[in-house]
Amino acid sequence: MTTLLHKTLSFANNRAVRWLALLILATALLVAPFTVYPLFLMNVFCFVLFASALNLVLGYAGLLSLGHAAFFGGAAYVTAHTAKAWAWPFEIAVLAGMCFAAILGLFMGLIGIKRYGIYFAMITLALAQMIYFLAVQMPFTNGEDGIQAIPRGTLLGLIDLSDIRAMYFVVLGFVILGLLLIWRCIHSPFGHILAAIRENEPRAVSLGLDVVRYKLIAFVLSATLSGLAGSLKVLSFQLAALNNVSWHLSGEVVLMTLIGGLGTFVGPIIGSTFVVALEHFLATSGLPVSLVIGIIFMACVMLFRRGVWGETKARLAAMIEKRDPDRH
Repeated sequence: MTTLLHKTLSFANNRAVRWLALLILATALLVAPFTVYPLFLMNVFCFVLFASALNLVLGYAGLLSLGHAAFFGGAAYVTAHTAKAWAWPFEIAVLAGMCFAAILGLFMGLIGIKRYGIYFAMITLALAQMIYFLAVQMPFTNGEDGIQAIPRGTLLGLIDLSDIRAMYFVVLGFVILGLLLIWRCIHSPFGHILAAIRENEPRAVSLGLDVVRYKLIAFVLSATLSGLAGSLKVLSFQLAALNNVSWHLSGEVVLMTLIGGLGTFVGPIIGSTFVVALEHFLATSGLPVSLVIGIIFMACVMLFRRGVWGETKARLAAMIEKRDPDRH
């Protein structure tokens, strides 16, 4: 009876701590645009969603994609063109970018999803480089000049997004919705199936699961959410440039996910926030940003094999287990 009461109180305390942490985080996000440059925060949010979308296929389905910049940057160009040249409203332009990313993800997935390991990674990289080539050559992208002065318009004809703080809260809302969708997916039977495929694909096949279909669904969903991140970023900065579709960006978002913690929900959020903030503050320092990030990545790999958040969770769980062996 005493053990049961102890476990009940422990669960209640953990739940209270979670709600308190969420309350503090919500308050910080509401106050943030009045104390920190909103454009920097929107950049962080977009990469948080981008890294979390990649983690859905890399961390949970075990698919290493080196071509996710094609979805991010491709959707950015489509959204920029439809918003500027065709004067489509904000929500329709974002939807157009997401649809493009979803269709491109389906196309790339159908070609490469049956390949394994490095072969799948190389296929995604090659196809992404084709998108980069199109971004350089197609007339509407303006080559190295990119698409500039993209109008943000209004949300549902009511909220003027030229106000940077209004744009901040809209981006925050879309990113939260995207993260909630990812959270629901990984905590659903679908997410458990992806984890089973990652851990032992032959056994998943032997259980009668259509492994290819599940991996393709995850890949298309990841591509769509990456497209949403790219669309939000291009409208926030009002600029679509080639760096949004370069293979460097694909590698960078993989780096963000690994630093934070592969296969965890919070890990990509921590990793992307850290890398974007580091790049921002080192940009004017005169230090070689890539070198500094590389050194930090090597340190994380050596000290935090499961990423910062993954290692922290494992060590906390070990400490709790040591102090309370009857917890489980």
